[in-house]
Amino acid sequence: MRIPVKVAITGTHSTGKSTFLNELESNLTSSGVIIGRIDDLARRARELGFPILQDHTYESTLWIMAEALRQEAVLSLSCDVILVDRPLSDAFGYLITALNSSDREIPRCQLDELESMALKHSQSYDFLVATVLDPSIALGDGRDSNLEFRRDTAETIAKQLENWSLDHIQLSPKNRDVCLKHLAEAIGARLRTAAGL
Repeated sequence: MRIPVKVAITGTHSTGKSTFLNELESNLTSSGVIIGRIDDLARRARELGFPILQDHTYESTLWIMAEALRQEAVLSLSCDVILVDRPLSDAFGYLITALNSSDREIPRCQLDELESMALKHSQSYDFLVATVLDPSIALGDGRDSNLEFRRDTAETIAKQLENWSLDHIQLSPKNRDVCLKHLAEAIGARLRTAAGL
């Protein structure tokens, strides 16, 4: 059974995550790599009726995490590389920010469960890329316009990476091309090693 290379990109909304993954996917696909993709699941959660963003709950966070895990397991059957737009840690970060911004609480056991899932699974990624918020870059179409929540979420996710001691590649508008080249080369090298080449 193949063991795919897993790449996740984390950060608050409208920081270039999807665009970066699109370019990485295009780069890898041109080399014949079979790509699986897990895109931002919050929109799907909202379509199902789950509250998201400032209204995130234990249930909406759990659904996003569980669905991401399900999709990843399915993709592992057929793909060389799995690209994850928002790892489990993002869902947890958004929940923490939502709870803090609305003075809500959920039971400690539920928080511990979700944090454990997010942390443990984050350690399974071969490459973790973290975006840096540049407030001067406009929000994407249809994005939440609460700039304070966007900034607070960026800070929460950055603190998680630090507190959990997760190795990651820092991605900013200034080093985007360098990161793309470096990551594509590193993934290629990992695939060649796995294939015994």
